[in-house]
Amino acid sequence: MPSQDVIRIAHISDLHCGSRYHIPSLATRVIDELNELGPEIVVVTGDLTDMGFRQEFKQAHRLLERLECQERMVLLGNHDARNVGDEHFAEYFGARSKELLHGCVRLVGIDSSEPDLDSGRVGRNRYRWIEERFSEPDEFKVLAMHHHLVPVPGTGRERNIVFDAGDMLRVLAGCGTDVVLCGHKHVPNVWRLEDMLIVNAGTACSHRLRGRVRPCYNIIEVIGGSRVRVLLKEPYVDPEVVADFHEVHRRYCKWRPDSEPDTMEETGYEPARSSAKETAS
Repeated sequence: MPSQDVIRIAHISDLHCGSRYHIPSLATRVIDELNELGPEIVVVTGDLTDMGFRQEFKQAHRLLERLECQERMVLLGNHDARNVGDEHFAEYFGARSKELLHGCVRLVGIDSSEPDLDSGRVGRNRYRWIEERFSEPDEFKVLAMHHHLVPVPGTGRERNIVFDAGDMLRVLAGCGTDVVLCGHKHVPNVWRLEDMLIVNAGTACSHRLRGRVRPCYNIIEVIGGSRVRVLLKEPYVDPEVVADFHEVHRRYCKWRPDSEPDTMEETGYEPARSSAKETAS
């Protein structure tokens, strides 16, 4: 990394290995693209499997073992928690909640799944643990979990925000969290809430899609410990910058490609936008 000091986090989610909707060739392509990109960290926010069976975890493990990144964090999703799948997850991927420090980036991963339920919860017993992990004011703080904290556009009726989303948002805002990475809904999105960026990933290699959304994943660039760029990446397609946040008065988020943001050149302010990506099929 040259002078700009860029840390790249690849964020993939919802592989659904073992499902009839899983696309093995696309999964292989995603891994090849990530190895070519060479991110410092790869985060997988759950739903590695479809039914939580051991052979599905074995397939997901074989796939993710091909990653050539410096750091990797794999989390449990609601599909992985079916049929006591957390036992197989522990065998192949270790602890259900984990953390790592890479340069200025502190990444904390939380298990938000509930056994055999689509809904999720973090739980008040882990709030203090999160606050302790994020107690250093000079670190760039990223929390990753499977379930989403706020509603995602283009996903229909809202049923699966974590039950304690309000309390979690208070905890994360209180300890100065910079970015939250989520999956679950198979629709990519970026919300800016106060000074916190909430980034949802689509499904990386599955036909389980909503509307015109295609399989995709995210690349988050942490630049100099203060600036964040989010790039949307579809397999076989060049990445596209969909959000760029740096300094207090320059906030830009364009989640719909092909639309130009409104700009106020006099103030240097570019208003934030957020919506689900829609592309022609």
